[in-house]
Amino acid sequence: MDTIIKEQILALTRQGRTRLEATDWFRVATGLHYLAGLMTSEAIDFKRVDRDYNRFIYHSVGGGHTITSVLQFMSGAKVLPVLESARFTAAFAQACPEVPPDSIPFLLELNLGVAKNLSKLEVAGPVHDWLQRRKAQAQARAQTQSDEGEAASGHGI
Repeated sequence: MDTIIKEQILALTRQGRTRLEATDWFRVATGLHYLAGLMTSEAIDFKRVDRDYNRFIYHSVGGGHTITSVLQFMSGAKVLPVLESARFTAAFAQACPEVPPDSIPFLLELNLGVAKNLSKLEVAGPVHDWLQRRKAQAQARAQTQSDEGEAASGHGI
């Protein structure tokens, strides 16, 4: 985790309107960067990476927060207001361009998958439901665009 990413996350955090919102935005942005960093073909030294993230989290929001608690937060109901916030999405896209907002659902699925592998429990709950709704909405949009394209070309009749 380099200094630029830390500064970007902190800049995003300062855009939160309340202390709680800012903390939640911090958690999500930090967790998304962590998860995006896992998308590499190189070997990952998890002890070092986790230590770096934990140090950043501790210095930024204080004790009681770790990368583990951030990832747990991102798999529970309390993350939904952040995920559904257009303000967060826009601010995140601007402040953290190396993690595209359209990758958020994939990264959340990755997080849930890791949790499933660790706990050996089925993934269920509000974040899983949110992801399923997003997939259904995307499929409906794609079908509508396909139908409109066929109708415009005269092949849909």
